[in-house]
Amino acid sequence: MSTLLIIIALALTFDFINGFHDTANAIATAVSTRAMTLRNAIMMAAVMNFTGAILFTGVAKTIATGVVDLNTVANGSLVIMAAMITAIIWNLLTWWLGIPSSSSHALIGALAGAALADAGIQAVNITGFLSIFGSLIISPLVAICAGYVMFQIIQRIFSKMSIYKANNGLRKMQIFTAALQAFSHGSNDAQKSMGIITMALVSYGYLDTMTIPHWVQFACAAAMTAGTSVGGWRIIRTVGTQIMKLKPVSGVSADLASSLVIQIATHLNLPVSTTHVISSSIIGVGTAYRVKGVKWGTAKKMVTAWFITIPITVLMASGIFVVVNSFANIG
Repeated sequence: MSTLLIIIALALTFDFINGFHDTANAIATAVSTRAMTLRNAIMMAAVMNFTGAILFTGVAKTIATGVVDLNTVANGSLVIMAAMITAIIWNLLTWWLGIPSSSSHALIGALAGAALADAGIQAVNITGFLSIFGSLIISPLVAICAGYVMFQIIQRIFSKMSIYKANNGLRKMQIFTAALQAFSHGSNDAQKSMGIITMALVSYGYLDTMTIPHWVQFACAAAMTAGTSVGGWRIIRTVGTQIMKLKPVSGVSADLASSLVIQIATHLNLPVSTTHVISSSIIGVGTAYRVKGVKWGTAKKMVTAWFITIPITVLMASGIFVVVNSFANIG
């Protein structure tokens, strides 16, 4: 029972960290274009994150069943614990360095790594893992294209207005698009911890099926909302200023494009990295506006972080599982 409580606490901590780590991406464009103050943007994002989190459970079920086969692992609770510790460490490290890496990649890699250390390749649901991995890889590419197209559309709509009038209108519009962005983030990202807690409850026999209890939904939504209220200026600075110089038209375009991609993934019950999607949509917008305006050095560092997250977290989780398992056996 004590191990279960530790897992639940770790999952909620992961959601809290996710709140100030990944939600920063959702409001970065609105803050950087001065459409909203940081304080107001964080308050709005907290509310919209909570709303999105309590309305969906499909992604949570995918996480709970798509990576690890609990029937094949010998120490399911320790696998989950090692995965959560790994994902938390990685999120804190990348947050401190200001790198908008993927919490989703970290969690998926950590689950796979801990399961491999416990029972070998048979413990990993290869079909589910590849499906999730595919959605994580494809979604940024789709977001780049969506950002490129959305910028063309928005620019054409506002092209006949004066720059002053267009910017005023677009800044007001950004309040809506940032809210939509935060709602989309909550609807996809908060579900990952819901899936983890549900896995633990099934592992301990408190649930017979991977059905997400309502209290788990509200607990994860509340944890992410609390994290969101803390903010995440380090990530906002990277996403909002170091990929390209954002203007209201590019901010609106990036928000709408990334929200569209995240919402489609959520309705398909696929976990995606909101970090990847938002950053990629900004790159797409920047490419449509002016290729040389994109700071490709920053983009390269981000892409590198994206690609190394899963391999590193697989190795980290494997090592942490060995340590946790050793202490459990001593006890």
